[in-house]
Amino acid sequence: MDKFDILKEYFGYESFRNGQQKMIDGILEGRDCLGIMPTGSGKSLCFQIPAMLLNGTTIAISPLISLMRDQINSLNQCGIPAVCINSTISEYETVEIYQKARAGAYKIIYVAPERLLNPRFLNLCNDLTIPLVAVDEAHCVSQWGQNFRPSYLDIPKFVQTAQRRPVVAAFTATATEAVKRDIIRILALQSPLTVMTGYDRPNLYFEVRKPDDKDAELLKVLKNRSGSTIVYCMTKRTTEDVHRMLLINNISAGLYHGGLSAEERSAAQEDFIFDRVNVMVATNAFGMGIDKSNVSLVIHYNMPLDLESYYQEAGRAGRDGSNARCIMLYSPSDIKMARYLIERSGSAGASEKEREKLQKCAVTRLHSIIDYCKSKKCLRANILNYFGENTKSSCGNCSNCIKGEKLEDITIEAQKILSCIFRVNRNELNADIEEICKILHGDAADDRFRGLSTYGIMSETLLHRIGQIAQFLSTEGYFEACKPNGHCILTDKSDEFIKSGSTLMMRVKRDPGKKSDKMADIPNPELFERLSRLRKELADSLGIPAYVVFHNSSLIGMCAILPTNIDEFLRVEGVGILKAERYGRKFLSEIVEYLNTRPKSD
Repeated sequence: MDKFDILKEYFGYESFRNGQQKMIDGILEGRDCLGIMPTGSGKSLCFQIPAMLLNGTTIAISPLISLMRDQINSLNQCGIPAVCINSTISEYETVEIYQKARAGAYKIIYVAPERLLNPRFLNLCNDLTIPLVAVDEAHCVSQWGQNFRPSYLDIPKFVQTAQRRPVVAAFTATATEAVKRDIIRILALQSPLTVMTGYDRPNLYFEVRKPDDKDAELLKVLKNRSGSTIVYCMTKRTTEDVHRMLLINNISAGLYHGGLSAEERSAAQEDFIFDRVNVMVATNAFGMGIDKSNVSLVIHYNMPLDLESYYQEAGRAGRDGSNARCIMLYSPSDIKMARYLIERSGSAGASEKEREKLQKCAVTRLHSIIDYCKSKKCLRANILNYFGENTKSSCGNCSNCIKGEKLEDITIEAQKILSCIFRVNRNELNADIEEICKILHGDAADDRFRGLSTYGIMSETLLHRIGQIAQFLSTEGYFEACKPNGHCILTDKSDEFIKSGSTLMMRVKRDPGKKSDKMADIPNPELFERLSRLRKELADSLGIPAYVVFHNSSLIGMCAILPTNIDEFLRVEGVGILKAERYGRKFLSEIVEYLNTRPKSD
């Protein structure tokens, strides 16, 4: 079995994403590595796949218990033997885990950095062959970063205790040049292979609003939400005030901040992960690394202290590649609060001179987020330039670039329209744009069109929207309307689009008063709802989050491919062999039932 076999059989993907194969090859060649890859790019696979191929047990260092649990749930569902060791595990469970680990039962052990130098854990590691130490959220090692964690400084000491030095691979989604240098220096990476795939998250829409009344604006934004939402606040008190305000306005929301007990925080997080509440009001302590795939909206009630923090927190939306919104509610009073918090901040064990230096650095970072909030230029370019990445001046997917417009993914609809034109012409039937739209909608007057396989395949889409997209395709040169009868003829551009498999976006006018309909972008939305219900039932029966069974992107893939047997089911991204064996029969049964009960087209 090689890396490609593992990618397909365990994780359900046909090919690697940008940067993944290079990182994996570097680790397998015995090189230290540093991966700076955006959230949702699949950083974890870069060490999970080598862990399956290397002899021994990989140690994965992770900053949060919730993050470890999330990773373990996902790996175990894929059939990969992994476990985490943390403070929530009972003594009995700990003894059992240590016994199994010594017997070689696990390929990956997740551990918090605070446990690394624990004598009991060190004794366990002395009995193991450790080929790889993976450091997640590696920016936590730098005092100049936004999430400095002193226990990360113990990682080099832990590596030195090994009888044979393992490969060390560090990963982060965001790192300035200063933080990058710190990661390499402090973790003592030896001539590391550095892979930077860029910081851009094109699926995220960025917006800064400057409301007179933040509560009223927050309620307005939440009325147009779908999926799960995180509302970040700067302080514990603000978090509680906002949470109380939402409850008064009949919005079910969870509450999370560092002043709650461990039990309260754990309960709140589980309510959110298991979709018992769809809105979480929290300080920045919440959400690091949680792979919850249906977070479609992240709102910052207050301006964060720096752009690094903002991009990390905003990046918890759209982790599976789905379109998501990141909205900041900014007011000048946020600056005053930020300066107050910086003045009160400090670092344990730091000298007065070091504290002054840290605060000076924090003030510099604060100016970067203030500039972002006040900028009239592209917000995405502002973020990417901060991290040293040159980009075009207009992204087309932020509030400063599109003003009264938005971009919509019309890839699937475009494929259907072009396919319909192809089949009409192949059967020498001929049709103009209006007739093509009616064929797709399933109400063409001419009976000759009813035998086409594309007849009625967009019956659940408004005829007006089909016409809107068809007109866009015509204007952009994907097909031509030939005179004198306006018959549609495909061009070379349409052929290139179909073969390339690329995404096609269309700019449309925003309607601020209209609730966005995420389901409009999903093929066979009724089936998606049915599969979502089935997924939740299975997840509840197993006591795991729904997205651990399948991400939304996999459900959307099922709705597009409409598999009716296991071979077709395995073509869906995110469906590996073990998941197909566990869940395939039930999901296929649901799909077949849907196909048998939906309106037939000849």
